[in-house]
Amino acid sequence: MTLNVESETEYEDLLSLWADLEAGLGVLLSSPYSVQEFIQRVGQYDRWMQTLLKRDTDTGLYLLFQLAAQSPVGYSASHALVCAVLAHLVGAELQIDPAERNAMVAATLTMNIGMTALQDELASQLEKPSPEQQAGIRGHTALGRQMLVELGVTDPLWLDIVGHHHDEIADDQPLATLTPVQRLARIVRTVDRYGAMISPRKSRAGRSATDSVRSIIQDSGEHSDEIGHAMIRAVGLCPPGTFVRLDNEEVAVVMRRSSKPNHPHVAIVLDEHGQMSGRPRLHRTAHGSPQIRAALAAAMVRVQLNHHLILRLGAYAAQKS
Repeated sequence: MTLNVESETEYEDLLSLWADLEAGLGVLLSSPYSVQEFIQRVGQYDRWMQTLLKRDTDTGLYLLFQLAAQSPVGYSASHALVCAVLAHLVGAELQIDPAERNAMVAATLTMNIGMTALQDELASQLEKPSPEQQAGIRGHTALGRQMLVELGVTDPLWLDIVGHHHDEIADDQPLATLTPVQRLARIVRTVDRYGAMISPRKSRAGRSATDSVRSIIQDSGEHSDEIGHAMIRAVGLCPPGTFVRLDNEEVAVVMRRSSKPNHPHVAIVLDEHGQMSGRPRLHRTAHGSPQIRAALAAAMVRVQLNHHLILRLGAYAAQKS
């Protein structure tokens, strides 16, 4: 289903829903012991996320990638939401059992609960982690699992995925041969790495989505690229909300995927000289030149976009394609 964003109000309402979801998740992760019915709240945020994605997956991805790339403020919640969306979409692509998917998404939302404040701190500092911070990083999986037990979580899959989401688990074996914990923890580890690569820190700009997914596939074991390829099928090599350079030197933002894999609909926003090209201009890369030459990190494109207008163009492109 393509979401109608004809009016500025409809766009603002949609943006507010995603922002409210991220803000609520931020409270959940930063003050978990103050949250009533913690487990139910995690499930509520999962359903909220799924509802928004069902309304329009491409628009959801566009807003997520744009918001995630804009600022490191509240990094922990932003990163958790991006990773949960990716885990959900990759899980659907890999036809993960629904009960396993629920445990995986709950684990993805809470995987860094043992280092929420530290994660936000690290995202906003220029210097390398101190020895104390490095100890916090090393211990956050065990601490996170312990905290979830204290918060009433009894689902062994949820707990074990959080406890093992940084383990390099049987990377030389096909996913189908692994136990549920091994399989799901590997998916979570992969989306965690991808989400971290594309997001900016004070100490570095985020990488392009294409560089990030290629790095994951190249660094993986013989069979781990199953997840990387599933992610490309689920969100595209250049997902909605990411920037690309075309082969005529113009710069565009990806709006929507098309029926032709890795030939998305884009909005051209900068001309070949790097100047604003007036109103964003629709281009369907599946229909011919110019073609995408390279993905760009968000930090390389310093321009204020009219997201409402771009999403309207995207909706028009989806209806006419």
